[in-house]
Amino acid sequence: MKEFEVFHSLEELDQESRYLVHKAKEATEHSYSPYSKFQVGAAIMLEDGTFVSGANQENASYPLCMCAERVALYALASQFPNKAITKIAVVAHKKNHKELTPAAPCGACRQVMLEFEQRQGKPMEIIYMAEANEWVNNKSAASMLPFSFKKDNVI
Repeated sequence: MKEFEVFHSLEELDQESRYLVHKAKEATEHSYSPYSKFQVGAAIMLEDGTFVSGANQENASYPLCMCAERVALYALASQFPNKAITKIAVVAHKKNHKELTPAAPCGACRQVMLEFEQRQGKPMEIIYMAEANEWVNNKSAASMLPFSFKKDNVI
């Protein structure tokens, strides 16, 4: 199985993934980003069709900021703890701009996604915009973090 696919436009993604990207873009409206002015939204689709979204939340003390992906994942864990994730879409744009800009999940978010994936026992797709307006669909969180830190490392 390929670890990821690259699409040359949003329209090349399947309908479900395009809708999830739309939900992630809607989530950017709830971004609190007065410092970076970089609004990020994430949308998660669960196996039963439920959607959970999140937006980045900044703080004057930068280490206390939270990425959109982790906001959505932690909301999911508290609201739907036993439902499996099928896909996550992540989008970003600059404040007062409608055009999306490339933004892949950071290392911390990749680590958290990996643990959610391991907990549910099956892969989840991660969709985001790369350079040149291309879209990437990673087939699993594990494919985004090949030399990962796992719970086996601490037990």
